[in-house]
Amino acid sequence: MADVIVFDLYGVIARTQAPEAVRRIEELAGAGGPAFWDAYWACRPAYDAGQESAAYWADVAARLGVRFRDVPALIEADLDSWTRVDDEMVALVHDLADAGRTLGLLSNIIADLVPRFEARHGALLDRFDALVYSCRIGVAKPDPRAFEICAERLGVAPGDVLFFDDSERNVRAAREAGMRAEVFTGPAQVRALTA
Repeated sequence: MADVIVFDLYGVIARTQAPEAVRRIEELAGAGGPAFWDAYWACRPAYDAGQESAAYWADVAARLGVRFRDVPALIEADLDSWTRVDDEMVALVHDLADAGRTLGLLSNIIADLVPRFEARHGALLDRFDALVYSCRIGVAKPDPRAFEICAERLGVAPGDVLFFDDSERNVRAAREAGMRAEVFTGPAQVRALTA
């Protein structure tokens, strides 16, 4: 039985961007398709590690060779696109916490999104013993320091942690840092591995 369980946020507990949110961002950007999203994701590591929103969108625009008309609206639409949760995983987190498990959250998340997510999902986040956000520690997964900091904040060795992430790359990095790590496939998998 795993007593210390760490979850990634997006793609595990929180949902990724809905198609309508993607369309709204493209509409505001006046750009879309693979080139836009390649730039969006290529610039994301610095954003996840603490870069300010306006600077991030300036980097995306520069990479695309464009100028965005309404950056504040683009920031707002992007932030809003990352606030939905998976109700079944929320219930599972509550069950694990009620059972006395030590829970951690290790998320690549931008600074402007943290207070918005906390305002909407505070009851969920209160169930975690450690909330480790890339924007607050200055490093993002798959940097090994992110996993080390998370274990330290939980007061355990990396080898004591069972970690779930939807990214194979992050799972490999967690394993290299000494954690037991699994590519997340759904709540049934988590229940089976934490029983």
